[in-house]
Amino acid sequence: MRVAVLGAGGTIARAIVRDLAQSPEVSDLALIDLDLPAAQRVAEDQSAGKGRAVGVDGSDRLAEAIDGCAVLVNAASYRINLDAMEAALAVGCHYVDLGGLYWMTARQLELDERFIAANLVGVLGMGAAPGKTNVMAARAVRELGGERPDEILISAAGRDPVVGDRLRLPYALRTLIDELTMAAVVLRDGAAVELPALSSGGLVDFPEPIGPAETIYTLHSELQTLGRSFGVQRASFRLSLPPALLGRLEGLLDADEDELAAVAAASVPPSELAIAAHVVEARSARRVARITAVTRPHEAWGLGGGIVSTAAPAAAVVRLIARGRIEPVGVLPPEDCVEPDDLFPELEQRGCTFAVEVGELV
Repeated sequence: MRVAVLGAGGTIARAIVRDLAQSPEVSDLALIDLDLPAAQRVAEDQSAGKGRAVGVDGSDRLAEAIDGCAVLVNAASYRINLDAMEAALAVGCHYVDLGGLYWMTARQLELDERFIAANLVGVLGMGAAPGKTNVMAARAVRELGGERPDEILISAAGRDPVVGDRLRLPYALRTLIDELTMAAVVLRDGAAVELPALSSGGLVDFPEPIGPAETIYTLHSELQTLGRSFGVQRASFRLSLPPALLGRLEGLLDADEDELAAVAAASVPPSELAIAAHVVEARSARRVARITAVTRPHEAWGLGGGIVSTAAPAAAVVRLIARGRIEPVGVLPPEDCVEPDDLFPELEQRGCTFAVEVGELV
């Protein structure tokens, strides 16, 4: 099938394109970006001859650019998620994105009935976190053996051994700044509760090679859907950034948009040695299920684990749609439409390892 990738010139999109180019389910790729030369470079370097670069200078032309595609993968800024979904509805193609930073996800869910009427699925937040973490939560809840989950705890960490003067960003700078300046949201007694930005989340025991690391609570899309998906009363998302990176980002919290744009332009992606780790725990009254995931560098692609960890779930869901494995229609979070037994093997082929532990609460 034909697949469109929006924001194709971006760091994560390059890896999505590389992944889809190696997927036999994908015949060709429409690589869409405001920066046409950037999309052309991705088509030449990453698409194995399947990609065609398309320059689009506004949302009003997006529907035309994706016409004839079966799936639109939106790897651009979450701020244009609604415009991208409208374009998908206009031409009748399925939709996948990398997240809506909680508040945008809420607005996207309002399009559910229109996607159902069009017999389309819109999978919201299908990167590493949100995305893989949502499906890990579904697996953790299943491991509770039928007991009702009371709490779901999600934690993410990334580490890059390569250091230097240039800023290495794990994902978009504007999204990072939003996560560090907007109030975090957690679930308490089934209700959303705001915490001050940069609130300490305490120490989390990540799998090796990261190990125990300090975290902060951040605003994240998982908290918009976990309550309704599982009836859970308490949930949170915690992020661990390298201390040096966190310090540099804190120095940018008062920067204006022009300053942030200049910093982003001067930054570089994570190195090919970067590693990502995720931990999801589901707790009932008596049991705890802990699922961990570690994504190491993909040597054949020359990409670090942080980039692959985010890109691979989106590409995997495109393949699952092609195989008819995503059966529901409507606008849905990953935990409501992606089976762990379908997703995990796809990600293991891209260098992600999972571990499952189940125990009794003392």
